[in-house]
Amino acid sequence: MVSTGAYGTWPSPVDARLAASHDGRPEYVGVVGDEVWWTEPRPAEAGRRALVRRRADGTTDSVLPAPWNVRSRVIEYGGRPWAGAGHTDGGPLVVFVNFTDQRLYAYAPDGSGEPWPLTPLSGVGGGLRWVDPQLHLARGERGEVWCVLEEFTGEAPTEVRRVIAAVPLDGSAADDRGAVRELSDDRHRFVTGPKVSPDGRRVAWIAWDHPRMPWDGTEVMLADIADDGTFHSARSFGGGPEESVPQIEWTTDGQLLFASDRSGWWNLYRADPNRGTVALCTQEQEFAGPLWKIGLGWFRPLENGLIATIHGRGTTTLGILDPETGELADIAGPWTEWAETLAVHGSRVVGVAASPRSAYEIVELDTTTGRSRIIGARHRDEVDPAYYPEPHQRTFTGPDGRDIHTHIYPPRNPERVGPEGELPPYVVWAHGGPTGHAALVLDLEIAYFTSRGIGVVEVNYGGSTGYGRTYRNRLRQQWGVVDVEDCAAVARALAAEGAADPNRLAIRGGSAGGWTTAASLTSTDVYACGTISYPILDLTGWGTDETHDFESQYLESLVGPLAEVPDRYRERSPINGTDRLTTPFLLLQGLDDVICPPAQCERFLAAIEGRGIPHAYLAFEGESHGFRRADTMVAALEAELSLYAQTFGIDRPDVPRLELKK
Repeated sequence: MVSTGAYGTWPSPVDARLAASHDGRPEYVGVVGDEVWWTEPRPAEAGRRALVRRRADGTTDSVLPAPWNVRSRVIEYGGRPWAGAGHTDGGPLVVFVNFTDQRLYAYAPDGSGEPWPLTPLSGVGGGLRWVDPQLHLARGERGEVWCVLEEFTGEAPTEVRRVIAAVPLDGSAADDRGAVRELSDDRHRFVTGPKVSPDGRRVAWIAWDHPRMPWDGTEVMLADIADDGTFHSARSFGGGPEESVPQIEWTTDGQLLFASDRSGWWNLYRADPNRGTVALCTQEQEFAGPLWKIGLGWFRPLENGLIATIHGRGTTTLGILDPETGELADIAGPWTEWAETLAVHGSRVVGVAASPRSAYEIVELDTTTGRSRIIGARHRDEVDPAYYPEPHQRTFTGPDGRDIHTHIYPPRNPERVGPEGELPPYVVWAHGGPTGHAALVLDLEIAYFTSRGIGVVEVNYGGSTGYGRTYRNRLRQQWGVVDVEDCAAVARALAAEGAADPNRLAIRGGSAGGWTTAASLTSTDVYACGTISYPILDLTGWGTDETHDFESQYLESLVGPLAEVPDRYRERSPINGTDRLTTPFLLLQGLDDVICPPAQCERFLAAIEGRGIPHAYLAFEGESHGFRRADTMVAALEAELSLYAQTFGIDRPDVPRLELKK
């Protein structure tokens, strides 16, 4: 029976523990023999990433027990941390990066032994790190792993070099850095893993340098491989300062495929030796995305010459592209978002997909029949789906008539409706990046709020990916302006049309979203409160020596060169706008975060001390950038709900009351 209840007071079976247990998604699918492997989050196991295999008989199990944690820290965001292949003895062999020590290990899971280390430790700076491994079993007596090596040369986070390296599989480099062969030089600041041509004679990789980010401009590098496995005659093959190439792949007949945004959209191209660069499917859609992690993949060539490709505008789907005709056939299915990972095996394509009614799961497509099926990490409804929100996409008009793309999640509960004449509170969600995207998928953190009568709107503000380079470039030198304006415009529009209570609007976000939240609270009067998670709060500090190497010059494009516009850095920083802060806020921070360090939060809190602003600061041991442990996520989510309840005048005795200091 449906009864009336004030918005925000509704009872819900979607509790914080349930939401935390489903946080994260499978990543980095691959095929080993006839098996499909991938990594999977384990929030209840201290947030580790497990390596999972689906055997030929359909059973699924973990390859490595706890506490093995398959995750790389290269550029801090990591990337593909494992590779596997059939070994000479008939069983599979896997190499993987262990998060705790960042060493590369090898393991024969069907044998009786333990994983053995392949790489040494280093006490310099952040040590030695590895990512995007690829097995070359024919190299040497035991074979080699070719991958990206990130090596710290000093204690500062920017004292680092990256090269493509070869590591012997026999473990001889485990205690000897000299046994690692460097295949590329360090002329570029950043490189991806090597892609070897089918005949083994050529190798390609992607490279870029500061101050560019990989979505600004990258180069495709090409080299010849000598008989001794060394690289020769390395040269730039494509890309440029204003052309982003986030992925390259070889076809079975030795042609190089790549994604490029030279047209204004990430489309697919082929480097034809006779015809030059050939566009394969020119559309105002994205066939790739931002290279936030090393080894992401949006397309894979099939043995028959077709190309499996993730593509879309705002949402994504999986399609099969005929490169000769340009014909693109999409698979049927309920999925609205495909993660940036694909694997192929014969006529099969495997990916990770989700929808507004299902979390990310492993999906297999048989291209010969067109049929798709779920083969791993299957979504299961642990509560009645009637408690899930029913989102809809909507484009609002912002300042200067610009489009603002959003996903709106109104309150929804099968047992409650709001009182006549009462408008629901709404929370604006600002995604991270900021060169990122909020996907249209089931998120139990959103359901946690909407099932209690609090609406959520995700804003893909100007600067977001998924809508072409022009939309992405709106944020150039405008961070803290365009993102703040777009979020505010959406919040005001929802209030003006009677969908949201104008006096009960909040904003939340993490990382770059935490920046947008803090900047919004210190520069607008739209919101009654906000939740700021692992944020950037001081541009000057973050733009000098308070972050990691990968993003250390990101602000050059987002804000402008610090040496030329220092006043802009000071004026936009929330830490310098605390005199304008009047609303309650919750600040959440991981104490091991090297991307957005706790020092920024501490200075922000010192700046508001004695001003009487209700606030709470929760800092978590063992958490870095983005929370991964179940207990942390439960505490953070319940604290956020308590903040909204206290600010909006909602009675929520079912969550611990957050102590707000003044």
